[in-house]
Amino acid sequence: MFERFTQDARDTVVGAVAEARRTGADTVTEEHLLLALLGRGALDPLGVDRAAMAADLAAARRRGGMSRADEEALAGLGIDLTAIVSRVEEAHGEGVLAAAAPRRRTLGSSLRSALGRPELKSRHVPFAQGAKKALEKSLRISLGRHDGHIATLHLLLALLSLPGTAAEVLADHGVTYAAAEAALAA
Repeated sequence: MFERFTQDARDTVVGAVAEARRTGADTVTEEHLLLALLGRGALDPLGVDRAAMAADLAAARRRGGMSRADEEALAGLGIDLTAIVSRVEEAHGEGVLAAAAPRRRTLGSSLRSALGRPELKSRHVPFAQGAKKALEKSLRISLGRHDGHIATLHLLLALLSLPGTAAEVLADHGVTYAAAEAALAA
């Protein structure tokens, strides 16, 4: 499938992996794909404020990745997510829910550390199930449009068509499937 990706789309996927590594994430998520699209300027034709969208993604990570729909569902049960996040951050530090889980030390990493060799920067970061679905959906969208390639437009449309934090943040910034298709396909 990767051979169908345009160079911009490949760079976006590589950028998502780099974003996951930069943040210490164990997996590449849909949010990393969206941040890579933002970083490459793929959303600029839609008039998206990069800084504001990145801030909204960071706020979602601070809530432990819970969407507003999750927050509303919990509120319906009488659970205030904001209060819970505040109490957890009081006890464990600000942004603790957004932080990557500590990496397990393996025998190899322990030996490298003992020998004075740093961890390899190119460690493999697998794709989370949601990110895999987004990549697969981008292929389906490309095939449905009879395009012979997968471009950043297809990646964006895939993120918009799948439920989750990335689609929610995009919608909050006025990016809809129809608007993206019209603005970026031209």
